[in-house]
Amino acid sequence: MGAKFTGQLSFLNSWSYNLGAEILVPKGRQELFDSGILHYYQYAQLYNYNATIVARTTTEDRMLKSAENFLAGFVGLEWATNPLVKLEPIIEGTGFNNSLAGYDNCNNSNLPVSSGGSNASTIWEGIYLANATARLQAMTTGFNWTTSQVYAAQGLCPYETIAFGFSDFCQLFTYQEWQGFEYSIDLQFYGGEMFGSPTGRAVGIGYVQEVLGRLQNHTITMPVTQDNITLDNNTVSFPLNQTLYFDFSHDTNIASILTAFGLTQFAQFLPATGPPANQQMIVSHMEPFGARLDVEIINAPNPVSASRTNATNAYSSTNGTATQYIHFLLNQRTIPLGVSYPNCGNRTDGWCELNTFLGNAQGLLATAQYNYSCNGNYPAVAYGTITNGVPQSS
Repeated sequence: MGAKFTGQLSFLNSWSYNLGAEILVPKGRQELFDSGILHYYQYAQLYNYNATIVARTTTEDRMLKSAENFLAGFVGLEWATNPLVKLEPIIEGTGFNNSLAGYDNCNNSNLPVSSGGSNASTIWEGIYLANATARLQAMTTGFNWTTSQVYAAQGLCPYETIAFGFSDFCQLFTYQEWQGFEYSIDLQFYGGEMFGSPTGRAVGIGYVQEVLGRLQNHTITMPVTQDNITLDNNTVSFPLNQTLYFDFSHDTNIASILTAFGLTQFAQFLPATGPPANQQMIVSHMEPFGARLDVEIINAPNPVSASRTNATNAYSSTNGTATQYIHFLLNQRTIPLGVSYPNCGNRTDGWCELNTFLGNAQGLLATAQYNYSCNGNYPAVAYGTITNGVPQSS
């Protein structure tokens, strides 16, 4: 006898799975188009219409289409016929070097040694979904709900909503259970992609090396990370003279990039039993659909005051010493660099002097332990043992 569902679950009697896989849905096309328009209004003054601009993405369908829709918003629908606008798809697949999908050539990131976040999430799911599992079972005959199946049903809500505009699964859960769902994703990212993972830094370090190469005006010549040296050692495919750079990556990869940059303000430990007070790393804030990480370089004619409030006290000195600063923004919110790098200072603008930042960045490659993190033979350890995005010292 087949399963029968009543009450709020009655829709399952005729429900069928209709989602695709790894595609960009209409809402995603709109968000990336809008993101391109937003960035035009923010940075169009830096765009040189008479110079070639190379934008990079991956060959995965939704990543390629994300880049195409963004460029349509930023440049215009005619971008594809503009000979000065080049879109460079980098192969995304196991064994291929690609900093925009750093996990593909980081073997351990795809093995159980990096499953601490998933393990922690499973523990938390058993806690926050206990009541939901009982409720769904009370509306079901001929089928026994497990916690993992209830969690899968909850996960269908956002995916069906973003694909079809509505999902019956959403109404099955309380507000508190949706808060619990949010925290389950936080656990997965923290323990699988960030400071709680032994490959957290390694997956993102290739892109960090590319950013530093651009800032220091050099190509990438040595195959020490997952950077594609064939492309990165050529200024045609890895230009150094652009005023704007556009790279399109995945949410998990961006999380690992933040980790590889050593932004320890996101390293707060997340217990598997529930959210900590004053939680800093919240994935829905950091990596929503269409997330944007912007890195700005600011040229100032004089040193800028660390606590300026208006134009009259903007500069700490007017001696004519030009100073460069770097500014990180995640979804239009400043990441205050002084929190992770104390020598950047306690600045109200969150900036850091570029030379200071580059000095801090000198040790990031060594800290990431790329080869050992990605290819080393080390044991899986309990969730919470790793807190710096690299394997435990042997």
